[in-house]
Amino acid sequence: MSRLYDTIEPNVIDEKMLQKAVEEQGPQEELGQLAKREGIDYKDVIELQLDFRNILKIDNLWQFVNLTKLQLDNNIIEKIEALDSLVHLIWLDLSFNNIEVIEGLEALVKLQDLSLYNNRISKIENLDTLQELQVFSIGNNNLTALENVVYLRKFKNLRTLNLTGNPVCENEQYSMFIAAHLPDLVYLDFRLVDENTRELADIKYQYVIDELKQGEAQALAKLVEEQAKQKELEHHKAAYVEYLNGPFLFESMYAEDTEAARLAYLPGMADLLETYKSKFVLICENLFAYGLKEHEKRQAEVSTFYECLQEAIQDSQKQGTKIILDFENDNQGLLDMIQNMSSFEIAESKLVKYNEDISQLSDTLMTLEMQTVDQLEEIIKDFERNIADQVSTFIENVQGMMAQCRDLENHHHEKLLEIAINTLEKIVKSEFDEEMPDDVRLLFVDKDTIVNAVNASHDIHLLKIDNREDDIVTKANSWSSSVIEEVHKNELNRNRNRVREINQYIDHLQEELDNMESLEQME
Repeated sequence: MSRLYDTIEPNVIDEKMLQKAVEEQGPQEELGQLAKREGIDYKDVIELQLDFRNILKIDNLWQFVNLTKLQLDNNIIEKIEALDSLVHLIWLDLSFNNIEVIEGLEALVKLQDLSLYNNRISKIENLDTLQELQVFSIGNNNLTALENVVYLRKFKNLRTLNLTGNPVCENEQYSMFIAAHLPDLVYLDFRLVDENTRELADIKYQYVIDELKQGEAQALAKLVEEQAKQKELEHHKAAYVEYLNGPFLFESMYAEDTEAARLAYLPGMADLLETYKSKFVLICENLFAYGLKEHEKRQAEVSTFYECLQEAIQDSQKQGTKIILDFENDNQGLLDMIQNMSSFEIAESKLVKYNEDISQLSDTLMTLEMQTVDQLEEIIKDFERNIADQVSTFIENVQGMMAQCRDLENHHHEKLLEIAINTLEKIVKSEFDEEMPDDVRLLFVDKDTIVNAVNASHDIHLLKIDNREDDIVTKANSWSSSVIEEVHKNELNRNRNRVREINQYIDHLQEELDNMESLEQME
């Protein structure tokens, strides 16, 4: 069922092997010889054959980023790996190897045809991302569980399946089970799935399939719900207010507070804590709503800016196009006319005038570009000011709301400290009759112990609030900087490209003129 090491030394895919394989499979005529001399860019390789080379380990394929077909069959490969860069792969043959586990295929999302024939695989798994899969050959392996085939139901495009030579095929219900569970399958084990088999399978497994469909529908609904939640969370993160629409921040303050559980036994703490929590969460929810609102405003500002920017660029492009068309219309056929002139003096004056017109055209186009740069610079400056104002106002209000949270924490701390001191005094006077766990009583051995415990709890809470505030401020400032940086980078590239376009066009006109002058001199 698998190949053994033979007298040839096991190989790893290295540069020498790849170079040889590409050269062997490339064109052998003059073009191919030229490619060999000048070197081959692996990015240009679409298909690659590495079969019958005693390869033990897959490696060094990262440069073949545009590969669509890869043959690795008839080797001694033990592990599927190092294929992550082959994202355009459509056809993959790993048959006749020593592979035991299906893995390492997650990045091959475009794969349509996969052969794992004649390996040592005992389970169909780890193919979830291969939703384009149409042909799957996994015959001559160690598949024993018929139920494992149910896994293939998630591949809606699968039409051809080969399982021949697996122990699972010996099951009496094999063909009907497959036909029932994979209703869209056209070919099984090189044979057409006939309608009679499919109808009998539907009847035999009707209740099983109905139950399976119900389970799949529930799983799909759960997945859709989870994806919606994740999308919503990403939206909240973009607004820097994730998890602030509830008690998460409040609960996180107490999650790392080792003293909180013991201090909760103090008299009156339940009511005090509940009041504190409700007020704290309300501030968080207000901050959450404000954050989402400000995020929408920032997005609207960015959208409006790019609309204005694009409008100005398009206006400039239209003006430039008109200037060039006017020039070409005015000088249409001029060079041919000059070439056919009988008078050298008139032809020479025409050439001089045309040269001046080219210079004037260059100046006009460059002036227009300079005006465009100035216009865009003003638009960008306005955008920078607007974004800076929005982010500054946002941060100021966030800091104000976080200050309210700190005020609540300080007030709660004062009340808690007051309760703790009163409780200590009652214990000292033997006036405290309520039951209290032993580890809580240890806090009341003296005033310093209980005060230190209350202060430690307070410090943890303030640190959590400070960290959340810093997180929001840092992300808001980082977003502002990155947006502005991207705008300036794009404008710089646009300007460079436009200047290059103008120079290339002027150079083309000048080259035509120079060629004409050369002809004149030769004559």
